[in-house]
Amino acid sequence: MRLVTFQTKLTDTPPRLGTWIDGDQIVDLTAVAPDMPQFFEQNCIADAQGYIERTDLSDIVFPVADVQLLAPFPRPASLRDFGVFKTHMDAAARITGKEISPEWFKLPNYYRGSTSPSSITGHEAVVTWPNYTQKLDFELEWGVYISKTGKNISVAEASEYIAGYTIYNDISARDIQFRHMTLALGPAKGKDFDNSNIMGPCLVTPDEIGDPYNLRMIARVNGDVWADGNTSDMYYSFEEMISFVSQSETLYPGEFLGSGTVGKGCGWELDRWIQPGDVIELEVENIGILSNQIGEPEVNPAEWTEKGL
Repeated sequence: MRLVTFQTKLTDTPPRLGTWIDGDQIVDLTAVAPDMPQFFEQNCIADAQGYIERTDLSDIVFPVADVQLLAPFPRPASLRDFGVFKTHMDAAARITGKEISPEWFKLPNYYRGSTSPSSITGHEAVVTWPNYTQKLDFELEWGVYISKTGKNISVAEASEYIAGYTIYNDISARDIQFRHMTLALGPAKGKDFDNSNIMGPCLVTPDEIGDPYNLRMIARVNGDVWADGNTSDMYYSFEEMISFVSQSETLYPGEFLGSGTVGKGCGWELDRWIQPGDVIELEVENIGILSNQIGEPEVNPAEWTEKGL
């Protein structure tokens, strides 16, 4: 299934659960489950399929053009972003002059990202240009949501915990990010700002994704291809990531694990920088296209300008 969380554009309605069918139609599934977390907590996939088969859809179907697609889980239970693409790591080593740590080949590495209501957004949302950056960047990633509670999960059984896959654009303020990371605590305001974690346009369940480790990934800026990669470059699988994170730590439905950037999947690697008004399209085979426009820079308060922000 291709599951979505959406709002209608005609009225100020609460978010609804839906499924994307026939190319351009969204079927309302709130009669099956009120939202994405309960859909997976109650294992409603079979119920949803039966509901669609026996229901007159005429009153509960919407053209995609008439809805606003939110992030599949508008409030993920957590967000962990890894860095598992070898080509991207090679580029980082080349740019920084620092060799890849031997530990990278032994342990999947990640940081905890923001899941605040202001940071998570979806398809066609306008990207915030923070008031403290001159170098805003996109990141072509994808990721998985956890479907059920588990702990100390083996790699062999980890696929049972994947609710589905989505595209992830990890918007980054590069100049402040690299300043923060000299302080050894993480990217901080380099990643944390409104609409900085973009997910969508849908969640594709594993039965429809095909081979997850042979999917083409493309990034376009204003229609121009900036990146063209493949999920086969992942050094660690999602199953390995899930197993690693779950050791002595309970995972819950709705937690999100991002892959990190595919090789050449960001402006920093290419030394090409997006500008206000640009349209970023991230495409992952068998999922779709996640599209967003870059907003205008916000105004920086004088007191933080004086402090060097």
